[in-house]
Amino acid sequence: MGPDRPTEIVTALAEPPDPLRLSRPKVLVVDDDERNGFAAVQALEGLDCEVVVVSSGEDALRRLLTEEYAVILLDLHMPGMDGFETAALIRGRKKTARTPIVFLTAIFRDEAHIFKAYSAGAVDMVFKPVDPFILRAKVAVFVDIFRRTEEARRLAAHRQWLLEENAKIQASKAEAEKALRRAEAHQEAILKSLPIVFHTRMAEPPFAPIFVSDNVEAITGFPAERFVAEPGFGASRIHPDDLARVVETVSAAGATGAYACEFRWKCADGSYRWLSDQGVLGPEAREGERDGERQILGVIMDATDRHALEEQLAQAQKMEAVGQLTGGVAHDFNNLLTVVLGNIEIMGRRAEDDARRAQRIDAIRLAAERGRDLTKQLLAFSRRQNLTPVTADVGDLIRRFAPLLRQAVGEAVVVELDLQEAPLWANVDVSQLEAALLNLSVNARDAMPEGGTLTLSAGVTATAGPGDLPAGSVRVAVRDTGVGMSAAVRDRVFEPFFTTKEIGRGSGLGLSQVYGFVRQSEGQVRIESEPGKGACVELYLPASVAPARPTVVAEAPDAMVGGSEKILIVEDDPSVLRFGVDLLEGLGYAVVSATAAEEALSILRRDSGIELLFSDVVMPGGVNGITLSETARRENPALKVLLTSGFVGHRVFQERAAHAILDKPYEPRVLAARIRALLDEPAKRPPARRRKQVAAS
Repeated sequence: MGPDRPTEIVTALAEPPDPLRLSRPKVLVVDDDERNGFAAVQALEGLDCEVVVVSSGEDALRRLLTEEYAVILLDLHMPGMDGFETAALIRGRKKTARTPIVFLTAIFRDEAHIFKAYSAGAVDMVFKPVDPFILRAKVAVFVDIFRRTEEARRLAAHRQWLLEENAKIQASKAEAEKALRRAEAHQEAILKSLPIVFHTRMAEPPFAPIFVSDNVEAITGFPAERFVAEPGFGASRIHPDDLARVVETVSAAGATGAYACEFRWKCADGSYRWLSDQGVLGPEAREGERDGERQILGVIMDATDRHALEEQLAQAQKMEAVGQLTGGVAHDFNNLLTVVLGNIEIMGRRAEDDARRAQRIDAIRLAAERGRDLTKQLLAFSRRQNLTPVTADVGDLIRRFAPLLRQAVGEAVVVELDLQEAPLWANVDVSQLEAALLNLSVNARDAMPEGGTLTLSAGVTATAGPGDLPAGSVRVAVRDTGVGMSAAVRDRVFEPFFTTKEIGRGSGLGLSQVYGFVRQSEGQVRIESEPGKGACVELYLPASVAPARPTVVAEAPDAMVGGSEKILIVEDDPSVLRFGVDLLEGLGYAVVSATAAEEALSILRRDSGIELLFSDVVMPGGVNGITLSETARRENPALKVLLTSGFVGHRVFQERAAHAILDKPYEPRVLAARIRALLDEPAKRPPARRRKQVAAS
């Protein structure tokens, strides 16, 4: 047996050998006389063995091919193959060479035959007639020897199995330890190369760090030891506007088991970086660990570049969409200016009756109002600021946005609306939804080069929508009659930078922006299209749980009410200033004007009789209308203030404004009503002077 043989045997075993599970010994009786065979069986009855009787040497050899015997009782005188020949064949096989053979004979009693029998391999001879007791005693010895040999062999096999298994376990353990060391070294190298900070900290404010990985220094400029040594250090450098939100989010991990938040953190160089922090609540602390308090296991990543790219991408998408509008808007404004300039030219060149002149004035007014509405839509859409979701009526939003969409797609495309009459309340970012509708409409226009129909529909789903959206969700669909798209294109249309348009006609970001907006709104997007059958993009948005409070628009009165109070108008544009002075003087007010904030403050300090300040927000000289109004109110708390602006360019102005802002362009009746309402508000001032009413023209 070679050195690999035991391993092969052990490997082949499904289970370890049982040294106590011994096979029952067998005794083989070979005699051509059935009576002798029966007598042998009777003599051996009572021994714990199995007696097998065969009538010829051939039968005995066949048995020995597959079975193992404790002893063979072999008759010497048999027809055909006698006992000597049979014994020689048994001894010639390796498997049976050591099986004990006891010859049975009735005639061969001389020394020559006895010597021949032992030479043939016999271990004993029994003469017939057989004494049962003698035969039983002899066989019992061989059966016991077989049983003991079998027991020793099985014990040796079991011992060998144990040795082999132990060797395997030791080899596997060594290999596992080696693999573990390689994995730990590999993991350590990866962690050092990645901009990821691993941390463990307490689950209660101030979330004192217990462990912070060394990567934190590359991101923040502070060593990890600083965070662990000073429990409140990390929280102390979170941006003040983000701190309360972060504390609330992380504290909620005690109930939810996990948290995720992003915040601005002041680094060692004084700059703020966006950090993305995610973690889970660890298991219950073992006895002796930090007084049994629970811990948070988390990772922090630098999200500054991603935030910058997202902001750039959002603005690029918005400006690309505005660029798509340029052609249509320019066309519409040129039409409006044609009406205005044409009618003014005619009115200046020839005299007409009052009715005809009134018609021209109405045409100019309508054209100007259309231009005003279009400008408001463009400003609301293109303004660069971070908007937040609000509860809005999606159907009403589409109705108001439809004129701008018609400008974007051009006259060759017919825009149809199929909107549910009832309000469709959804919590969405209005600007992002408008951008999504514009992107989809422009794509639809490009898919209809010869013109076609663009249908915008909106309603409430009667059944469950895609994903986990329940029935009652808001569904917005944009359908076109264009060329459609293949299945391969349809499966990729929402991928960033994927486009089928020629170079220079699209960035491939429009539909990815649509997809991202809807998914961030916890909605779903579905597209259906086939070549030659147009396309339909469906936006599914979760319905809002409560409708928005309807906006009440105050109608301008038919008559303008004036007064005799003194008003200071501050406006840097001469034409607008002249218009305001003429209007208010025509209403009976005493009007003083200024073109800059410093000039206005000087007037206010000299003239204590001024009761209302009407100022533009954006002015030259470094001082805006908001700062002007704040300074003036500090010096004269009873002063009433009304601000006006065509475009508040900075978000901080809107946040700081403590007074009402009247959007430009404003109608005379609206301005008159706002001023009169402010002046009539209760205040510590002399009784109101005499008013006069001027009919609205």
